[in-house]
Amino acid sequence: MARPEFDLTTIYDDVVRRNPGEVDFAQAVREVLGSLGPVLNKHPEFARSKIIQRICEPERQVIFRIPWQDDTGEIHINRGFRVEFNSALGPYKGGLRFHPSVVLDTVKFLGFEQTFKNALTGMPLGGGKGGADFDPKERSDDEVMRFCQSMMTELYRHLGEYTDVPAGDMGVGTREIGWLFGQYKRITNRYESGVLTGKGLDWGGSLVRKEATGYGVAIFAEEMLRASGTGLDGATVVVSGAGNVAIYAIEKVQQMGGLVVACSDSGGTLHDPSGIDLDVVKRCKEVERTSLAAYAHERPTASYGPAPLWEVPCDVALPCATQNELDHVAAKQLLSNGCRAVAEGANMPCTPDAVALLLEAGVLFGPGKAANAGGVATSALEMQQNASRDSWTFAHTEEKLDEIMVTIHRTCHETAEEYGSAGNYVAGANIAGFTKVAHAMASFGLI
Repeated sequence: MARPEFDLTTIYDDVVRRNPGEVDFAQAVREVLGSLGPVLNKHPEFARSKIIQRICEPERQVIFRIPWQDDTGEIHINRGFRVEFNSALGPYKGGLRFHPSVVLDTVKFLGFEQTFKNALTGMPLGGGKGGADFDPKERSDDEVMRFCQSMMTELYRHLGEYTDVPAGDMGVGTREIGWLFGQYKRITNRYESGVLTGKGLDWGGSLVRKEATGYGVAIFAEEMLRASGTGLDGATVVVSGAGNVAIYAIEKVQQMGGLVVACSDSGGTLHDPSGIDLDVVKRCKEVERTSLAAYAHERPTASYGPAPLWEVPCDVALPCATQNELDHVAAKQLLSNGCRAVAEGANMPCTPDAVALLLEAGVLFGPGKAANAGGVATSALEMQQNASRDSWTFAHTEEKLDEIMVTIHRTCHETAEEYGSAGNYVAGANIAGFTKVAHAMASFGLI
C-alpha cells in the first residue's frame, strides 16, 4: 500500500486483530488505508505520531440495554449502540439505524466512514454513528414510541448540541426523531433543538433535509460528468432502492434532464424504458407503503421482477440501497452495457473488487463519503438554523447544498491530482478527508 517504512499493511493487520470478526469495519479501514501511501510520503510526521492508528480507534463505544414492552404486554430486550468515533473537527455527528442486522461492526464501519464524510463537507462536524437491533416493521406506533423512549432514557446522557448530535438513518425517520427528541426534552428539561437533526418542520427541522442525500448524489454525479465534458442531461440512469435517498436522487436526476429507467426494492427490479413516473413511486412507497409491483400494474410500459437492476443498460448508475449491493459480477455487467459513471448514494454499496474493476476501466466513480455527504451537510445547516433561531427557505437551503456538493467534488478532484491520482475520486476523497482530520488531531497533541 505504501513504502515499506510506513507499512500500512501492518497497520491494517493490527486493526483486524484488535477488532476480530468485524468484516465491514475492516473493509472500510482497508479502503481508506489503500489511498494513504502518498500522504505519508508527503507527511511522514503522521506515521511517527501514529495518527492513522489513532483515527482507526473510536474515541468512545457505548453499548446498552433497551428494555421495552409491546402492545400485548410482552417484554423485549434490544441492544443499543453509539460509537463516538472522532471529535477532532466538532461534535460527533451521524445517524441512528434501527434494523435487526445492527451489530457493533455495523456501527463502527458507519462511524469511521462518517468521520471522513463530515470532514469533506467543510462543516465543523466530528464523526459518529448509532442504532439498535430493533425492527420497526410490523410494530404499532405505540410500540415504536415506547422503544424510542426507552432508548433515549439511556442515550440522552451521551448527547448534546456541542457533544454528540444524532440524526435518522435506516428505520429512523421524522416520526422516530420526534419521539426521541420528546424524551430527551422531558429528561433534561431543556429545549435543546440542536441535539438531533432530521426534525419535523414545525419544531426545528430544515427544508431540503429529506431530499438532501438523494439530491447530493445527483449533483456529485453531474459534477463528475461535467469535469469529463458531459452531463446528466440526456443520460440514461438506473437507481437502486426506492427509499428516501433513491426517490430524491431520481427527482434531481430528472430535474437535470436525465432519464431514469429503473429502480428497485426488496422484492425486485422495476424497469420502465419510457422513464420512471416518480409520482407513482412516491405513492407506492411513501403513502401506500407497498411493493413496486403495484407500479407495474398501472403502467403498461413497465415490468417488475427478480432480474438484477444492474443488467438494465445505462450511462450512469446510482446505488442507493445498502452496503455491498453492487459486486464484481454487477460491475462487469455495467461495463458491458457501457456505463460511464457510478456514484454511491448508500454507505459502501460497492464491494472492493467492484470498485477496483470500475476504476481500472476508467469509469467515473464517486465514493459514498463524498457523493452522499449532502444529507449530513444539510443536517449541519439545520444545526445552524437552530443555533440562530432562524428558518431558511427551500430555495436558500438548496442553494447552500448545491454549493457544498460542488465544493466537495472540487476538493476530491483537486486532491487526487495533487497526490498523483488524477480522476480517481476514491483517492481524492480519502486523502482530503483524512488529511483534514489528521491535521486537527496533530494540533491537539497526543490525544
